[in-house]
Formats: sequence, structure tokens, C-alpha cells
Amino acid sequence: MGDLGELDALGLLAAAGGAVRRRRLAEVEDLRVLSAWAALHSSDPTEGPEGRAARRLGDVLVHPGGEGTPGVQDFCLGEIALARGVGVVASTNALADVLDLEHRLPRTWAVCLSGGCEVWVARRVAKLSRHLPAAVVGVVDAAVARVIATEAAGRVLEVAEAKVIEADPDLHDQRVEAERRRRYVGLSRCDELGLRTLIARLESGDAAAIDATVHRVAEILAPTHPDAGPDELRAEAFAWLARPAELLTLLLEHTDPELPLEDLPRAVAFPADLLDALREVDLSPLRPRAVLHVHLTQGALDGRAGVARVEGLGPHTLTQLTGLLARTDLRVQPVKDLSHRVRHTAYEHPESLRDQVHLVTGGDYWPYATSTSRQVDLDHVTPYDRHGPPGQTGNHNAGPLGRRHHRWKTHAGYRARQCGDGRYVWLSPHGLGYLVDHRGTHAIPREQAEMIHDAPPGVDIYPA
Repeated sequence: MGDLGELDALGLLAAAGGAVRRRRLAEVEDLRVLSAWAALHSSDPTEGPEGRAARRLGDVLVHPGGEGTPGVQDFCLGEIALARGVGVVASTNALADVLDLEHRLPRTWAVCLSGGCEVWVARRVAKLSRHLPAAVVGVVDAAVARVIATEAAGRVLEVAEAKVIEADPDLHDQRVEAERRRRYVGLSRCDELGLRTLIARLESGDAAAIDATVHRVAEILAPTHPDAGPDELRAEAFAWLARPAELLTLLLEHTDPELPLEDLPRAVAFPADLLDALREVDLSPLRPRAVLHVHLTQGALDGRAGVARVEGLGPHTLTQLTGLLARTDLRVQPVKDLSHRVRHTAYEHPESLRDQVHLVTGGDYWPYATSTSRQVDLDHVTPYDRHGPPGQTGNHNAGPLGRRHHRWKTHAGYRARQCGDGRYVWLSPHGLGYLVDHRGTHAIPREQAEMIHDAPPGVDIYPA
């Protein structure tokens, strides 16, 4: 494209439309490549003379798409994700969407191929209709194809939702009933300001009781928070539910002794003798216990401006961290020396080693992995040899892997080697090379990856 500064108003408008169309077609091409990769790996690996071994190792046909879409070999999903530079889940979701569009929603897919609609809207329709039988999903396809190029995304999705119900009302009723049995409490990821969203799906009576408790606590807190609005007060009150001992004390201290027992809200409806007894009880054992992993910069430790990274919660300022740790009985564990080399003769990784490896790697060492959880396998990067020399287990030969990534590394033809503290080189089955270190994942030439991987034991190569 030429210099946009040379275009007049009409030229820029035309350029805007052209840029959107090219972006849409590029997204379609990305999905088509995924579909072709799936077709290349659509044969059942469990059939034939090697079928039993494939089934035992986990390389089976999986069906990410809806009914009527072809299967794809499980082991092939990792490598295409690496080539796309994204996580396996994101690639698998995209593959499910394109298979549904091609095989279940062909009219909607035709609009995508022409660049006439937003691809993300079509993918959303594919996900909404994935549970429908293949025989009735055409009802959704026909309706959406008529409007997806001419209506706003919100209206298109409203049409899709209505047609999903219309396509199979009985199935919709069954799903509604099933959802009623799926109560849950969900917690979002921590945002960049240190806040999280908590969503709960409860029986209506329980939800009403919690709401009444939050309302009562907000009333109690209002005089001490004169500048807080109603929503902020309720959020502050809700946080008290995590501290049952302090919550109970707060409610007891603000019980109106003149109010008849039958008129007390459910939140504070205790017998009078029980209230008197509870006032004398040490409620500190009721405080919740948790292990919090906080990473601080040297500047923060010295009292200068700094940011603390709290595992599972994200970055916090020192002020936020102080508030997080307030009203707790705090016990600080010893600081680990990450430069300390640890070696063990046994196959098992001790917890101290697991903790040290996590602190160095920050999570799953699979290329482009998204997980930073500690709840993963700890892998011997160079496979453990029971007849080999002592000291094979240690931070020189250990990396966290999610269970699926661990299985692929072991059985799907990937090669890996640890080539420094928190530094790993990977070669995929088709020779794609990747270097994973503290800066993330970097695609590197195959020759360079093989040079690092095949270096003599104890030699770590850092190409210029």
C-alpha cells in the first residue's frame, strides 16, 4: 500500500474498506490451512497393525467439531499450533469452528469465503450451534447466511440464538434442565489493575440470602466509607464473606438488642444465648489459610517504587499488596536461592525442586504455552534412564509440562533439551525449531535448533 498521507477523504474511506476485506480473507485463509492440516491427518491411527500401540499412547481420532464433522489425529494438533504461534487450545477451537462451518454451515461459510462478513461472528455461530444434530443445524445455517453480511454482529447472533432453539426445541428444554443442575462459582483472571470478577450460579433462595447479608454488611460499613458509592460498598461488603470470623464479629457487634428475634434478617438470626457465647469465643481459627507466592523486585524490597507479581492474581502495587495481606496472620517462608544447583539420584522430583523449577520457568515450558499454574507435571527434559548415571534428576534437567503436552513430548515425536537455567530447545516432528526462555518462545531455524539440541552433554550453546 502506498503512502496513506497522499490519499484524500474518499481514498482513505476506500482504503479502510479494502483493509477490512483483506483482513477477513486472511482470517479465512488461516482457517482453510487448519482444515487442510486436519484432512491430512484424518485417518484413524488406531486401525492397522500399529493401532493398539497408537491407542495406548493416546494418538486417537478426536472430534473437536460437531456431529457430521471428520475426526483428526490428536498428536497432530500440537505441531500446527506451534506453526501458528498460538496455544493448543486456541488452535483446536479454531479447527472446530472451521470444520463446523465447512461441513455443517456451508452457506454461512460461503459468505466467509467471499470476504462478506466478520469471520469471528461466523465462528461464534458455529460454537452456538455445535450441540445440534447434523440433521437440523441447516435451520441455523440458512437464517444466518441471509443476514450475516448485512446486519450488525449483535443482531446476527440474536438470530442465531433464536434459530438454535427453533431447530430442536426438545433438545433446548433438556439443556435448560441440565444447566439448572450445573451450579458453580467462577473467578476471572486478574486484570491489569489487580481486580477480579466473581460469578456465582446458585439456588435462588441461597442467592437471596447472600444478597441480604451483603446488603446488611454494606449498611454497617456505610458510615466508615462516606465517599463510597452503593456498588463499591456492596463490593467491600462482599469481600467480608471471605473472612467468616470477622464477618460474624461485625454482625454480632451491630445487632440491635431492641429488635425482636423474629424480625432479625436471616443473616443475623441467632438465638440470644448463642450470640452471647459467640462473643466470648476466639474466632481466629476460623480465618482462611492460603499460601501466597509474591515476587518482588529489588526496588520494591528497598522501599522504592516497584511492582509485586502475585501468582494467580497478577501484578500489584505495594499499596495493593499491603491491602491484600492486611488482617492476616502472616508467616514469611525462606527466600530460595535460584542459583543453587540441585541434583537427586531418585526418579521422583522432591517438592523443593519442583518449587525452584517453577520459580525459574514461570510455568509450562511447551512453546507458546499459556499456563503459569503449579499444578502440572515436572518432566525430565532428557528422559530418565534407570540404568544411567546418578544425578539425572535436578534443576539442570527438569521442566513443568501440562499433562497433554507431556504426553505429546513423550510419544508424538518431539525432541527437547534443557540448555541453560529456564532455557529449552524444541524440535517438532517435522523439524520446526523453537527456543523457550525467560523472554518467551522464539522460532529458530532447524539447523540452529539441532545444533543446540545435539551439543555434547554439559555444553549449552547460545548462538549470536
